Amino acid sequence: MGQPLHSEAKGLGERGVLARSSTVAATWALFFGFGMVMVGNGLQGSLLGIRSEAEGFGLAVSGIVMAGYFAGFFAGSIYAASALKTVGHIRVFSALASAASTTVLIHAVWINPATWFAMRFLFGICMAGIYVVVESWLNELASNETRGRLLSVYMVVSMGGIVIGQLLLNVADTNGFTLFILASVLVSLALVPVSLSATTGPRIAYPQPTSLMEVWRIVPTGIVTSFFVGASAGTVMGIGAVYAANIGMEAGRITIFLAAPMVGAIAGQIPIGLISDRVPRRTVILVVSLFATLFGLAPLTLSPRSDLVIVAMFFVGATVFPLYSLGIAYTNDWLLPEQIVGASAAQVRVNGTGAVFGPVVAAILMSIVDPQIFYWVIAASTAVIAVWVGSRMFVEDAPPLDRQRDYVPFPARASSVAANLIPRRRRDKGWPEQPVSPDTDA
Repeated sequence: MGQPLHSEAKGLGERGVLARSSTVAATWALFFGFGMVMVGNGLQGSLLGIRSEAEGFGLAVSGIVMAGYFAGFFAGSIYAASALKTVGHIRVFSALASAASTTVLIHAVWINPATWFAMRFLFGICMAGIYVVVESWLNELASNETRGRLLSVYMVVSMGGIVIGQLLLNVADTNGFTLFILASVLVSLALVPVSLSATTGPRIAYPQPTSLMEVWRIVPTGIVTSFFVGASAGTVMGIGAVYAANIGMEAGRITIFLAAPMVGAIAGQIPIGLISDRVPRRTVILVVSLFATLFGLAPLTLSPRSDLVIVAMFFVGATVFPLYSLGIAYTNDWLLPEQIVGASAAQVRVNGTGAVFGPVVAAILMSIVDPQIFYWVIAASTAVIAVWVGSRMFVEDAPPLDRQRDYVPFPARASSVAANLIPRRRRDKGWPEQPVSPDTDA
């Protein structure tokens, strides 16, 4: 596989390709390339939601088409390693970005649900592989001191890229070819900085698998939170555009409607994280999930064209997405350092399953009952978390506050490789690391 990237990046810096020594600066090309992919991803996902409604696919079919991305991402995360071990990171990234760019254009050529579902599925597979490349690269560059920082930057680039992509809906008519071409170009452009950043890629470090049942025995709250956050966030990201187009929002307002929860997701991470480092984390999960439920239901009391709906969606994002990070952090509070990566990887898989489940169920119910079911599914998913956590408080005690690990923002869509970037140390270094009995599960 060649030299580790941190050694390679140093050599490249001496040659002038990467001119700074800090870890984040040395990865500028990687983050820029990944950001371009996410901009194209955000634009394509939003555009397809609007076009599927305009083409008359129907709510249920449109929801299934959009969920194809999450299904492909889940499948691609499992099989990406074999390709990386065979041909290396640079070639895999290049091949996947090219393939993803091609699938975007095929949407514009063959407009039917079967083709679109297949292309969304393939695009999800490509994105999963790209995530694995980026995450393993970052893991190679990370030290114990910089893991949390890199994961935070990764989250901001990921969510911020989606927001920018959604805003690009306004640059052309959603019924034409232009936006498909633009999304394809953006994904293709990601090849340039990544291809020039290094000659060889890093070693891939897949987490040792941890049994889902083992994580459930120790911290069932982490599994429940991961699944239902996936269902809620997947509904927002997967069929938000379908819902908005179905109720007659114009393109400009759809852009704001879709961007609001993504901006909220970025804005909510830091304050909620700071609170969770100072207050029992399970209490924070309960309170945040209750607020997420209330914000999810709020639009039902408002006119669909009210600006307060946009405000409500901002706070949906600010509460729903940090819940995922809270669930992972709370799980890690109960584990030994060597268990954290495997357990977090298991939670990523559970979250991905929820992300497929949520939009499919929501779309079917929206077609049968009413489009407003969109909000009910978002709220019901977080309400389940609140009920579960509230009931657990009467059954088991939480870990002492001074035994909690630091909160780190975790991207809503990431592969299990990102679990390697989670810091493993407790805040109080005086506490010995010791196993937690399954009898004291959370």
